[in-house]
Amino acid sequence: MADMKLYLVCFDIVSNKIRRQAVKCLLKYGKRVQKSVFECLLNERQFPQMKSELDKLIRREEDSIRYYLLCANCARNVAVSGLGAYTTEEKLVRGHLFLHTRSPFLHKGFFP
Repeated sequence: MADMKLYLVCFDIVSNKIRRQAVKCLLKYGKRVQKSVFECLLNERQFPQMKSELDKLIRREEDSIRYYLLCANCARNVAVSGLGAYTTEEKLVRGHLFLHTRSPFLHKGFFP
């Protein structure tokens, strides 16, 4: 398996039309975890491709997209409170299991 990295992609897009296009683009690369937040497990080729597609959509003077690369340790320690569930079953991020349970209460590695 190629070296996969977890990116958290967050956006603030003014236009409804552009926002829908951005969501459609992001759904090709990851899973929606909140209205304007996606988790994307990508290889080194996919990230620049996704970013380029999104850069072509937005209006730089009024829109914003932020990309956070999460290290393998950070990815293993994701927790969810309130509505929502873990989005990914056993996936490898740099050779480590990522989100190995769907239960926020049983997620190994998060609680001491």
